[in-house]
Amino acid sequence: MRTAYISHRDCLLHDMGEFHPESPERLHAIEDRLVASQLMPLLRHYDAPRAERAQLLRVHDSAYVDDLFARAPQPGEAVMLDPDTWLAPHTLEAALHAAGAAVLGVDLVMSGEMETAFCGVRPPGHHAERHRAMGFCFFNNIAVGAAHALEQHGLQRVAILDFDAHHGNGTEDIFKDDPRVLFCSSFQHPFYPATPLAERPNLIHSKLRNGAYSEEFQQAVTEQWLPAVNRFKPQLILVSAGFDAHFEDDMSGLNLLDTDYAWVTERIMELAAAHCENRVVSTLEGGYVMNALGRSAAAHIKVLMGVH
Repeated sequence: MRTAYISHRDCLLHDMGEFHPESPERLHAIEDRLVASQLMPLLRHYDAPRAERAQLLRVHDSAYVDDLFARAPQPGEAVMLDPDTWLAPHTLEAALHAAGAAVLGVDLVMSGEMETAFCGVRPPGHHAERHRAMGFCFFNNIAVGAAHALEQHGLQRVAILDFDAHHGNGTEDIFKDDPRVLFCSSFQHPFYPATPLAERPNLIHSKLRNGAYSEEFQQAVTEQWLPAVNRFKPQLILVSAGFDAHFEDDMSGLNLLDTDYAWVTERIMELAAAHCENRVVSTLEGGYVMNALGRSAAAHIKVLMGVH
């Protein structure tokens, strides 16, 4: 499998403070594990471009985008957007490259240059709504990629599969009324972000109780996601890959294992083989305990690569 690894050095410069869990070390943890697993040399490496304003405006309100740029702080300063989400001096550049990575990933797999892609970028994106930043997220990276696939590549059916521990409220906010997008999300419930869950035919909410283990997660994917995706027949699959449902990660009360991320990626690749010529673009969302994040992300990427 031809697999791209898309990142950018600016994603390491975004820093919301010494004790903030969404830290630059997250990317180091993933890349160190890929090196240790001897997977890194097998990946094709790409620098993420900056997302263009027109690409952002497909999913975000222009006033919101303008406000982020207007509030960008000077060196040594920071601007609080919510208690968890701070604009630091390098944040906007990192966020632009994170969103641009999803665009490049879509272009690579749609052109056939790559079959799959993983965007090793930060800040994450799936909590960013059309009009607001929240939950460590500024631009909705996966939504920018999906909208690019729809508008630039003329696709009619894009599936977004989100296995982060937290509901992808921003992705839902953006696409809930767009039948061209199927959004399947597994998440601890009730839990952050505690936003209302919309009821639409193109939204699949897989709610997991606090303390849920592998069996409940795999059952939800098998019984809810797989039938919905098979009915939808996507032309492209995008993945919001959050690894904070791992039992070692204290950002949730879920108890997934490294092997669960390999398992769900195997199911995703089976769907991609059946419906969209193996085209899958995955982008990093959560995951905040470094050893667990590195192992889980490497397990996910290994399956994307088709390495056994």
